[in-house]
Amino acid sequence: MKKILYLTDLYCPAKGRNYYEEDLFLSGILKDHFDIVLCSPKNSSSFENDVDLIIFRNTGSVLNFKEVYDSFRERVKTNDLRTFNDFTGKADMYGKQYLVDLTLDDYPVIPTIDDIRNIDLLPKAETYAIKPKDGADSIGLEFLTKEELFKKDLNNDILIQPAIDFEYEVSFYFINDKFEYALYAPNKKERWKLERYVPSAEEIEFAKRFIGWNTIENGIQRVDACKTKDGQLLLVELEDLNPYLSLLELNKETVEIFINDLVDAINNL
Repeated sequence: MKKILYLTDLYCPAKGRNYYEEDLFLSGILKDHFDIVLCSPKNSSSFENDVDLIIFRNTGSVLNFKEVYDSFRERVKTNDLRTFNDFTGKADMYGKQYLVDLTLDDYPVIPTIDDIRNIDLLPKAETYAIKPKDGADSIGLEFLTKEELFKKDLNNDILIQPAIDFEYEVSFYFINDKFEYALYAPNKKERWKLERYVPSAEEIEFAKRFIGWNTIENGIQRVDACKTKDGQLLLVELEDLNPYLSLLELNKETVEIFINDLVDAINNL
């Protein structure tokens, strides 16, 4: 039976989410299939070489323990540690630079720049959103007019986006490249009050395009998008590090399918 080190922070506060509930629930099911132990990423180093697999789950923003996280990633590389997710992603694992890159490559994302001199690449807007490239959970998010934007001392570590007037946010969840389920927030002011969403085939293909763009072979990813007033989906972020799964919001059948696929994905590593 595989030995798994399950990294989580059961005490990490998160607005609208209970990380500890989800991780206790998920790890409680996985223990029927694997030898599993829970550990904080801040204390994992002495255990990492004694297990078959490390699962990186709800640890909160790695900005809160950046040196620890960077050291962990270095050990993954140096010691050839097997992890789930693979640490080969190009999205949130490395910050938000990918939103700038995808904009330049004409992907359907919220238009994003990191240099005020390129403001003409963005559609005109009454207000603009700025946030740090390494940000998470709305840390450092500000909304400014164009005049305020040009008065602000910005560097290339800041992303600039038009403030999009969208209908709602929707999230697509994948294990490896298999679509599992989708959830959405009908009230855009309450991001984590989620309901089941039945996407069209076209919407699933939209999400799969970003899964295909990324370079993760083994792992769980969440594609977050917003639906604009004209019915277009635009990528908000591709969470490929430790996506919250909202498992406790799902019906029993969906959870069982997800767990079965997760167990298969781990066993097939």
